[in-house]
Amino acid sequence: MPELPDKSSAFMDWYLAVVEAANLTDKRYDVKGMNIWTPYGFLARRNLDDVLIRGIERTGSVPVEFPALIPQTEFQKEKDHIKGFDAQVYWVTRGGDSTLDVPLVLRPTSETAMYPTFARWVRSHRDLPLNVYQIVNTFRYETKTTRPFLRVREIHFFEEHTCQVDEEAASGRVRSNLDAFAEMARSLALPYVAVRRPDWDKFPGAHFSIALDIPVGGARTLQIGSIHHYRENFSKPFGIYYEAADGSQRLVHQTTFGLSERLLGAVVAVHGDQKGVVFPPSLAPYQVVVIPIVSAKASADPRPAATQLVESLRSHGLRVHLDDGDERPGAKYYHWELLGAPLRLEVGAREAEHGTATSVDRLGTKRTLGPGDLVSAVREALRAYELALYDRARVAFRASFTKAERLEELAGSTTVRVVPWCGEETCGHRIETAIDGSLLGTPEGELPVDLGTPGPCIACGTTPSTRWGLAAQPL
Repeated sequence: MPELPDKSSAFMDWYLAVVEAANLTDKRYDVKGMNIWTPYGFLARRNLDDVLIRGIERTGSVPVEFPALIPQTEFQKEKDHIKGFDAQVYWVTRGGDSTLDVPLVLRPTSETAMYPTFARWVRSHRDLPLNVYQIVNTFRYETKTTRPFLRVREIHFFEEHTCQVDEEAASGRVRSNLDAFAEMARSLALPYVAVRRPDWDKFPGAHFSIALDIPVGGARTLQIGSIHHYRENFSKPFGIYYEAADGSQRLVHQTTFGLSERLLGAVVAVHGDQKGVVFPPSLAPYQVVVIPIVSAKASADPRPAATQLVESLRSHGLRVHLDDGDERPGAKYYHWELLGAPLRLEVGAREAEHGTATSVDRLGTKRTLGPGDLVSAVREALRAYELALYDRARVAFRASFTKAERLEELAGSTTVRVVPWCGEETCGHRIETAIDGSLLGTPEGELPVDLGTPGPCIACGTTPSTRWGLAAQPL
């Protein structure tokens, strides 16, 4: 097993090493930032897609898929939007030997691809709400250092786009998205905080943006998703009108909800340890790994019992791998710990004889399962592991936030800082300079720290603060 860098003191070195050692992706493709999905990483991504699809379809959203190329004529209709993506766009200007009459943009996000069609789909109030999602690849010319899953140029992207009758309905859809993500994150055992971004850091073209952030050690945070309320900022330039019940023509109000493969990186970052990846059951390519313990001294061969157990578990919908290779058991244990398998089942001659299995979960809890209903016992062991994983993550999450009341406290921060802020942009930038990072915004909902009432703004001092802000160093 490779020796990994220390996670607490060299986080990014640890992260890159564990992603490579677990073979979740291959970054040696000849276009920087466009990585290869290896079989094991692809399986994890497919399971992540299943989590997202189940979560969003419970809210009534339905799937679509739009083309990857966007005409320049449509892309430039929303001026704030194109300005925000100017430096990140890939342009297609030739088709074969011909120069294109209208240059095409390789999709960085899909507002300008979808909304001309929404203007054709939405005619009446009976067509609303329109809630659709797609899981596609988006392309952004990332100029900073690329990192697997966290910062790439070809992004595996989940995006929901909606049209609503008015601002109140759109605000309701934002709340629905927040509720849906809470369920998604819980299934990944990921604590997070929803933060309303300040106006200078919102998504281009948005009325407001809510980011979904997680702390990843020290004062660092990772944005793992976002929800945007557009009001009429996109429907007006794209002409998305509907006929109301009273016969009047009105513009729709719109929202979007975006998530990406960063969620997979977040799982590695939050749960991983010095042994490797730690997968929650929902995401793990194999939820259970069965290892027959073969011994020349044993009176019986445990492999038939192990194979039968694997078939039984698979028939009940569990993702199971039988590791019956000729490596020593210890080497197999290290291998599957590195790959983050939630539950290891050891079946030796004694277990085979008594109809039991020895289980060891990825956090090290050891149990004897059976005799009796081994399928139910395995499911219960996975549930117990998932709860323990989430509890462990919440302890670290709570410890990641501390309150600061003086600007000089922000220098050299080793946690995400919760600060009183008056809401003024000049004060926000002073906070950002002090922490050498960003004012993430104002938290939506409660934080896991005892805050009390905000005091004077940490930056200007004389203005009574009306809100708490989060200051950190985005990864």
